[in-house]
Amino acid sequence: MPADLLKGIRVVELGQYIPAPFAALQLADLGADVVKIEPPAGDPMRHLGAARADGVSAAYAALNDGKRIVLADLKSAEGQAHAQALVAAADVLLESFRPGVLARLGLGRDDLARLNPRLIHCALSGYGQNGPLARAAGHDIGYMAAGGGLARLGTADRPVSGRLPISDYASGQQAALSIAAALLRRERTGQGCFIDIAMTDVMLSWQAADLAEASIAPPAARGEGSIDGGAAGYNIYRAACGGFIALGALEPAFWGNFCAAIGRADLVARHDDPLPQIQLVDELKALFLTRSALEWEERLGAADCCFQRLLETADIPAFPQFGARQMIRHRQDDTVAVSYPAWIDQAPAQERRLPWREVGLPEALARWAPLSEA
Repeated sequence: MPADLLKGIRVVELGQYIPAPFAALQLADLGADVVKIEPPAGDPMRHLGAARADGVSAAYAALNDGKRIVLADLKSAEGQAHAQALVAAADVLLESFRPGVLARLGLGRDDLARLNPRLIHCALSGYGQNGPLARAAGHDIGYMAAGGGLARLGTADRPVSGRLPISDYASGQQAALSIAAALLRRERTGQGCFIDIAMTDVMLSWQAADLAEASIAPPAARGEGSIDGGAAGYNIYRAACGGFIALGALEPAFWGNFCAAIGRADLVARHDDPLPQIQLVDELKALFLTRSALEWEERLGAADCCFQRLLETADIPAFPQFGARQMIRHRQDDTVAVSYPAWIDQAPAQERRLPWREVGLPEALARWAPLSEA
């Protein structure tokens, strides 16, 4: 059986691409019943990236499995009526429009209060509902730039934008957490809630420790700190095979274990070399180029020195740890699915109840009617 922590909770999702769909996916994984409203042509994510045999992108399926999809033109009176009917029966409305758009679609704050005063409404946007940038367009790279995340990623020469859209996923998780907390308060008080989440704010919250330190002393330049390339014991190195290994021997004990495993007791005292440890990093670069990543894994994997061979995307499904955690599942369409990342009551997350599927409004409402009338 799937997790039932949110069993009976009804969620209407108005989201596209990653942030809101990822948030709703987590709620669905925890037992919520999610109905996603998409425009008549569908979420553009359906056509982004590698497509399955049915023409739908594998990424879209990964973010929307377990949901029922209703296609509706929210710019039309009929589409707005459909959306209002769903929201009236829902516990949660999760949307990712820019401020002001929802009101133009007949779902403004006054409309929602009239339709469903107990509703948890979570608005997930790039810059939030107020401020000079509230209506500005953006994507992950911009939210990372504004929130401080991009400044801390990269080399000494320049910031680097990674393949993983960090603010998208972080904000989706923040939305799911906030919704769960609001549902708990409603259970106690009967009170609905409006949650305003800005992706830039989420990124800023991740900078709390760095900002606190910077108020006392100037921060180290990018690539010169203890965890961003300045320390030899906490770094990424290329192996002879062209692959990479990650060494996290930050503490003296782990560094000592590493030095013992490579037979270099002379390096133990250099753990405390001033940052950035350019010369020591260069020595380890040369060392790691003498063996393949797999050879280093054989030598260092059991040394208790925080070593990990860098897994490429194709390597991940076969990683034994994920097998033991039952995190990877192989679907009938030959794609890989990743499970909800938590064991509940000592049991791993189960396979999602259903693949995503399109349904008509009558079917979506019929399933909710008994709950809404209870």
